[in-house]
Amino acid sequence: MTTIRSLIFVAWLYLSMVIFAVGLSPALLMPHGAAVWVIKSWSKFVLFGLRWIAGVKVEVRGLEHRPTGPALLACKHQGMLDVIAPFSFLDDTCFIMKKELMVLPFFGWFAWKTKMIAVDRSAHSKALKDMVRQARVRHAEGRQILIFPEGTRGEVGAAPDYKPGIAALYRDLNSPCWPIATNSGVHWPAHGFRRYPGTIVFEFLPPIPAGLKRAEFMAELENRIETASTALLTPNP
Repeated sequence: MTTIRSLIFVAWLYLSMVIFAVGLSPALLMPHGAAVWVIKSWSKFVLFGLRWIAGVKVEVRGLEHRPTGPALLACKHQGMLDVIAPFSFLDDTCFIMKKELMVLPFFGWFAWKTKMIAVDRSAHSKALKDMVRQARVRHAEGRQILIFPEGTRGEVGAAPDYKPGIAALYRDLNSPCWPIATNSGVHWPAHGFRRYPGTIVFEFLPPIPAGLKRAEFMAELENRIETASTALLTPNP
């Protein structure tokens, strides 16, 4: 049954991209807010299908820590849902994303329109400088910048590998950093098409204040995210 429900959901997911890309493509010619509304609506549409088709509910915790206005957020990354779900519970999200994703139909079009920060990883130090430059502009515009500190999806339980990009943003923006923990990979794994029934949690953690030394910040960020994400792997009794 899980396999059948998963296949139906995958069809729902890709059909939703076509529906929103074609049916609501005029938003690409409208102001920024219209395109943001389309992405948010698509995110909620996907989450609706995820719950009622695949039996996977998404719950957001720690809302008392959710930032308002411009912010820097760092989220655990375990699967594709981590790129979809935040649009449903953040105000005006600006993702740090791979440049290759900008060419994808629908996702890439709206990512371009809403000025996501595309990074060419092959450019190394130049890419880091360009990311920081773009983030500075977006932050000044009031955007909520979300980065995956590990840079790519990781299997549940895999050893974390936090990259220096988040430290560069934290230093340059002189901003607190809001960590987000998740157990998304348990129910929507990094690889494969199966979705496993249960509850995916995204949990806002207390912000790390601005001004910490690089090593102290990185250690604190990793400890908070990994501790909270690991705790989410064990369901409450």
